[in-house]
Amino acid sequence: MSTLVLCIYREDDLDAESPVVGSEAVEDLVTTVGVEDPEDSRVNCLLEGLRVTRDLDDETILAVLSGEGDTVTFNRSIAAQVDELVATYSPETAVVVVDSAEDERLVPIIESRIAVDAIDRVVVRQARDIESTYYLLKQFLADEELRKTVLVPVGLTLLAFPALLAVSDSITVSLGAITTVVALFLLYKGLNIDSLLAAFSTNVRDALYAGKVSLVTYVVAGGLALVGLFVGALGASSLERATAGELVLTMQFLYDSIPWLTGAALIASAGRLLDEVIRDDDIGSAYVNLPFFAVAVGLIVRGFAAYVIQRSDVSEPFVVAEMSYGPIEVDQFSVAPETLLAVFILSGIVVSLFGVRVAAYVNSVGYDNLEQRS
Repeated sequence: MSTLVLCIYREDDLDAESPVVGSEAVEDLVTTVGVEDPEDSRVNCLLEGLRVTRDLDDETILAVLSGEGDTVTFNRSIAAQVDELVATYSPETAVVVVDSAEDERLVPIIESRIAVDAIDRVVVRQARDIESTYYLLKQFLADEELRKTVLVPVGLTLLAFPALLAVSDSITVSLGAITTVVALFLLYKGLNIDSLLAAFSTNVRDALYAGKVSLVTYVVAGGLALVGLFVGALGASSLERATAGELVLTMQFLYDSIPWLTGAALIASAGRLLDEVIRDDDIGSAYVNLPFFAVAVGLIVRGFAAYVIQRSDVSEPFVVAEMSYGPIEVDQFSVAPETLLAVFILSGIVVSLFGVRVAAYVNSVGYDNLEQRS
């Protein structure tokens, strides 16, 4: 029985053509890689491949697979190398040697091309004495990014604790303030907010230089959103908390703020749509449909808020004023909450369907123009 022993080498820095085949070639590779970086754990993976090749009684072919690039490119490179080995040596089975869980994810790719008898996981034993701890700390302190991320917050915390304790004279208040600051820092780093802020400033600068209309409409939309939140808070604060309840207060806030928030979304999406029109690019259906979607959602949410408010007797029923059109006269009448809710929902559905229709029409026109150009 012929067995193919495969070692996975994550990065393509072997200075040799992949795959590396044969025990002698792998021994030379171990010497080269080990001398360049003795701390590289992948050396142990190569050594384990040599040991497995020596201990097996079968006719063995030892090979080292390597690659570079992103996940898709690397996986395709490994698959191509396995195909090459199978076509050249026609092995019956394979043994895969890995030193990490990331490399073990490649096993299904190999199994799809040849039967895998075993997966040999290499775990390096680490010294657990003071010397190894010293070297770990030394490597940690040599990493500038880790020092900024860990040591700076710890140092600031130790400095802030006595200062807060002297001001507040309360250990509970001091610990609470420090915990809050540390939690905010962890969220700041964990959510990658620093990168988001850097990307936001870059996008704003590019928008200023490019003269995009959306930058102005975003500012207007932000102002309208703030006004909407303020109006909603005023509407909710005008109700008595004891008689209204939390749900009614929330619905009153939504009822008063939704028109402003909808207007903000409408203006922001309109600015983005104008940018696409000015650039004379193919306008995606999402840009066209977004203003209609914003209006539809606003109508539906306002309808539900109005229904809850009216059923709670917080506001008066919706009244249609007396109308007269020539010989037709309509007396003043009030609309039931259920009827008003149905009207809002139906209006939202009609607006959304109309938006889908407009987006489909714009896309068809753009596609026809593209065909004429080609």
